[in-house]
Amino acid sequence: MIDEATIVAMPIPQPQRQRVSTWYRARHSLWRAKFPVVALVILGVVVIMALFAPFLAPYNPNQVDVQIRLLPPAFAGGDPAYPLGTDALGRDVLSRLIYGARVSLVVGLTAVMVAGTIGVTLGLMAGFLGGWTDNVIMRAADIQLAFPFILLAISLLAVLQARRGVEANISNFQRLVPLILTLGVAQWVTYARMGRSVTLSLREKEFVESARALGDSKRSIIFRNILPNGLAPLIVIASFNVASTILAEAALSFLGLGVPPAIPTWGGMLAESRELLISGVWWLAMIPGLAIMFTVLSINILGDWLRDFLDPRLRT
Repeated sequence: MIDEATIVAMPIPQPQRQRVSTWYRARHSLWRAKFPVVALVILGVVVIMALFAPFLAPYNPNQVDVQIRLLPPAFAGGDPAYPLGTDALGRDVLSRLIYGARVSLVVGLTAVMVAGTIGVTLGLMAGFLGGWTDNVIMRAADIQLAFPFILLAISLLAVLQARRGVEANISNFQRLVPLILTLGVAQWVTYARMGRSVTLSLREKEFVESARALGDSKRSIIFRNILPNGLAPLIVIASFNVASTILAEAALSFLGLGVPPAIPTWGGMLAESRELLISGVWWLAMIPGLAIMFTVLSINILGDWLRDFLDPRLRT
């Protein structure tokens, strides 16, 4: 028989808190938020268009047929064989829209990777090393911020495209390299400033001091201790920057400074429609404009959700 003293001394079982995986929390958060799910579906459609463009496009995007030029979309009384109409050269707008998704995603993602790699590396070095290293990197960032973005982009594109122009028999991706490098170099400052701020807030933490005491090198501390713990805000900035990079590519293509005319892009389609818009040819501007708007809006919504999801103060 168990007496009262034994019962009092017995430990009271505590309910164990189940560990919830990150993927489960992400799925649950997406389902509750609703709008990010819609944004994810839209981006999924754009990615599928980009990956399977040769199979989804009904025609060659550069196939010219002046006999069917400026056909309106099928829903506006045009030929059902050309659902979104044709442009001034008789090229199928739907095919060019599908192939244009490739350029937007490739330029947006790779330019952000270039800018993030340069900016985060320099920001981590500036915040951890301090001294003259910090002064040189931050003053270089201040000097770049003093230049207007469009002026800097025009200057870099003029130099890079002039160098690339003398080369023949290059692929379409190689033709995009000057634009990708220009957008990457022009946007590294944001990552450098954020990387420096994150490093300044983490370099005096206990786990960094422990790594120093164990004799870890500066490189190891920066990339194995500080970077993984400060990655969340950098990922959020990158998600927003993909959208701004897509808009920048469209703006440069609209000005005739971006992708070569032989490559179909959403910005290039807008540039080709500017002279025909006042003539009533509205679909050439509306269709790529809507594609850019929904893609950028979806990326911004996902970036907003990602910011809330990665913020530990908002976790329940």
